[in-house]
Amino acid sequence: MKLRNDLRNIAIIAHVDHGKTTLVDQLLHQAGTFRVNEQIAERAMDSNDLERERGITILAKNTAINYKDTRINILDTPGHADFGGEVERIMKMVDGVLLVVDAYEGCMPQTRFVLKKALEQNLNPIVVVNKIDRDFARPEEVVDEVIDLFIELDANEEQLEFPVIFASAINGTASTDPNPANQEENMESLFEAIVKHIPAPVDNRDEQLQFQVALLDYNDYVGRIGIGRVFRGTMKVGQQVSLMKLDGSVKNFRVSKIFGFQGLKRVEIEEAHAGDLIAVSGMEDINVGETVCPVDHQDALPVLRIDEPTLQMTFLVNNSPFAGREGKFVTSRKIEERLMQQLQTDVSLRVDPTDSPDAWVVSGRGELHLSILIENMRREGYELQVSKPEVIVKEINGVRSEPVERVQIDVPEEYTGAVMESVGARKGEMLDMINNGNGQVRLIFHVPSRGLIGYSTEFLSLTRGYGIINHTFDNYAPMQSGQVGGRRQGVLISMENGKSTSYGIQGVEDRGVIFVEPGTEVYQGMIVGEHNRENDLVVNICKMKQQTNIRSATKEQTTGMKKPRIMSLEESLEYLNEDEYCEITPESIRLRKKILDKNEREKAAKKKKLAGLS
Repeated sequence: MKLRNDLRNIAIIAHVDHGKTTLVDQLLHQAGTFRVNEQIAERAMDSNDLERERGITILAKNTAINYKDTRINILDTPGHADFGGEVERIMKMVDGVLLVVDAYEGCMPQTRFVLKKALEQNLNPIVVVNKIDRDFARPEEVVDEVIDLFIELDANEEQLEFPVIFASAINGTASTDPNPANQEENMESLFEAIVKHIPAPVDNRDEQLQFQVALLDYNDYVGRIGIGRVFRGTMKVGQQVSLMKLDGSVKNFRVSKIFGFQGLKRVEIEEAHAGDLIAVSGMEDINVGETVCPVDHQDALPVLRIDEPTLQMTFLVNNSPFAGREGKFVTSRKIEERLMQQLQTDVSLRVDPTDSPDAWVVSGRGELHLSILIENMRREGYELQVSKPEVIVKEINGVRSEPVERVQIDVPEEYTGAVMESVGARKGEMLDMINNGNGQVRLIFHVPSRGLIGYSTEFLSLTRGYGIINHTFDNYAPMQSGQVGGRRQGVLISMENGKSTSYGIQGVEDRGVIFVEPGTEVYQGMIVGEHNRENDLVVNICKMKQQTNIRSATKEQTTGMKKPRIMSLEESLEYLNEDEYCEITPESIRLRKKILDKNEREKAAKKKKLAGLS
């Protein structure tokens, strides 16, 4: 069997924040991909604004570097399970993976998630223990943890023989020795390990073409772009080919452009051979998992399986009293167009119409997946409302089943009791408890996904901000009965339209926590705070102080006001109840009741109660 020894295809996989993207940066620099005078941003692969701000990778991206006589195609994948749809498809395109693990944190839930996907594809791994220069780094113990994880995930003998490289991506150093003092001044040992241990692709360029699309991109000039791997044969510009559609139909088209990758750039090429990772344009109607082959030799590859969405929300046109004030795109037509555009590139997303032309059910892989879409839309000038996130329940073998997540919590010892109690109240089942001996305890649970909605705020206050929680989708399990999770407290609701005043806020401060600052415009039915009891309370925070001509003995005393709690988009979405919406505009995030009028709300609540009794 002939091999392309001049080529290697690898994916970099890791838990969030273990240093994948920084590692790719160093490999790009050390391979001499950039000109000496070229200005390159840090974390060059994270090109999207949100990726840069949050320090996470959202979209899988590819790059290529040349090391000696070998071309190495590198795919940087997201570490978050919410973007798992991206990870799964990448595994089909490569022949091996670099598993990056933090030398202090060790194996985390998403390490497990991404590694499981790689082992299922029979890929050979190289383990990179990163951040070797960190305080309290424990590289040898981490390697033992990785071996345990491989065994737990049923790795075969060949996969268990993985080489280990100890590195500090931020310093650009690596070594096969776990002692930080023995780090080599460059990443040479990692490059060598890639060339030696990652299998070269099979060179069957003389056979009939097979190219499969794994990622989609969109460009205003050339339209839809299919990114994937040539599994067999050769593809040339101008060639007439057949596209084997997912529904079994076949479409013919001409390859108008082929792009290869060099560094962070796409380079136009005339032809690509078996093993190459390329981008192809000329097909308007191309989707992930479809196969391109010759017109006279139609032979489709197995379709790529993509994990189903686990969470859904209703997106609606904004109909609050402040609708249309701050957004550029506010109509149902504009919002629908934007959601359809998102479907062009995001295969894990689903958009279903509802009975109303102004509402759509949007399903995704988790809260982060959907909140990133909402954040991108508001930055682009869209204005909309969304409902409380709900898990998607499925019928499996006649049993109602719900998504369950594997949760890993790291907390100081003194908080373990409170955390175990709070997770237990959300129907969590404890799997393991590991005491690291340094005052930190690691707790591992299975928790229904709906029990985790809104839990992070409670968790942070329980652990005074010292706890770290990570969770990843595990499986579907029979639905647990009764209420799981949800908000316990009621809310403070504005009774009128106007501007909040210091006097009005001070009058209701002792009733709970306020969400708005003085001078904020509010409307009737808008949520302005959290009540310290379980019921909702209507308050007047626009109240003005009565002016009199009598001088008060306490007039000169000014009272200090408590700082309001300003919530981020994710916190606002998690906070919602069934009868509430989150109103999102380019400038504001507001919480509101679905029914703004107090009397109408009470009527609807009575109706619901009577319906429940009958």
